[in-house]
Amino acid sequence: MDVRLTSEQQQLREAAAKLADDLGPGAVGELSDEGRIARLESTVAATEWRTLRSDGASGVEVAIVAEEFGRGLVDVPFLGPVLADDLARRLDREVDTGTGEAATAGVDLTRSTAGVVESPGELGELSSEDALRWQALALTATSADLVGAARGAHALAVDYAKVREQYGSTIGSYQAVAHLLAEGLALIEGSISVLRHAAWAVDELPAAEAVRAAKIAKVYCARAARTVCETSIQVHGGIGNTWECLAHVYLRRVLVATELWPVKVEDIDLGLS
Repeated sequence: MDVRLTSEQQQLREAAAKLADDLGPGAVGELSDEGRIARLESTVAATEWRTLRSDGASGVEVAIVAEEFGRGLVDVPFLGPVLADDLARRLDREVDTGTGEAATAGVDLTRSTAGVVESPGELGELSSEDALRWQALALTATSADLVGAARGAHALAVDYAKVREQYGSTIGSYQAVAHLLAEGLALIEGSISVLRHAAWAVDELPAAEAVRAAKIAKVYCARAARTVCETSIQVHGGIGNTWECLAHVYLRRVLVATELWPVKVEDIDLGLS
């Protein structure tokens, strides 16, 4: 396994990151900006990233987009449509993942999971291998969103620590805060490692092994992301517990993603504790 991104994959990451930075909510108040959401929806639909799988993209490329969308709190559906597209590809059918029902029924991890079907009936029409690979993709994509949300929450805390002053110094200069942020970064780096392996495994390992890798990623990334988000709130101090601080939006997104295709340590047969 080569964990390095190809030039095309790096370009995809940069494009997804720019879209998220340009049109994702930069403040809590922007979550209710219907004009912004409409522009975001139109732009995401135009990229055709919701049909990545039927266009021949790998699990790695789906994870790249999901991660950047999580980091930027992109609040239009991506996960639901891309999984519907993968399912349709395996069934050799066409699916509307643009502006039609499939898009609106997909999950928006910043708000709710309304309309999400975690075990669609069509899975029963697939071979056992294809059904397992679809499950691996679902687990990997939610893990990628978790990693992205952790990165976004961590960056929010770092930026705040650079400007918030107490006793004449920025709070980031104090070891207690610096150590919290360093520990968060270590958790994110570990999450990236298990995520990249799981994303690669979706298409490259036997189906059962791909699901196992995705389950490990889901458990690790969920725990790490929650810790990073809670740390971000702690670094923000009193303001971190207010509605105006974006830190709680990242935490909510992490909690939602964790409960989609949830995995417990007991579900993994590798002797983990």
